[in-house]
Amino acid sequence: MEIVHDPDGRHAVLASDVDVADSLSSQTRGLMFRRSIPEDYALVFRFETAKPRDVHMLFVTFPIDVLWLVDDVVRRVERLKPWRGYAREEADTIVELPAGSADRVAVGDRVVVPSR
Repeated sequence: MEIVHDPDGRHAVLASDVDVADSLSSQTRGLMFRRSIPEDYALVFRFETAKPRDVHMLFVTFPIDVLWLVDDVVRRVERLKPWRGYAREEADTIVELPAGSADRVAVGDRVVVPSR
């Protein structure tokens, strides 16, 4: 599975090594307690409906880029700092990526996260 950034018909792969946090346990744990993640990695959180969703960095030891999506459209892009980062935005999908992976992603862009 690949996560694709598709602004204005251009196609760029953001991640090709994708995990889906599909249980309450995996969603709660997220990236906590990991030492690092590969450059082409993403952790995806899918939800039934769009509503405000929090991302915190407690016990995450490296910076990450986070995308909040509603119907594949980016609502927020944020780089969160280790340990103390926090952000909230409406989303039906959240994508966590290595810091720098979302440098070219902007609010309003289309990011496609295929379903498995």
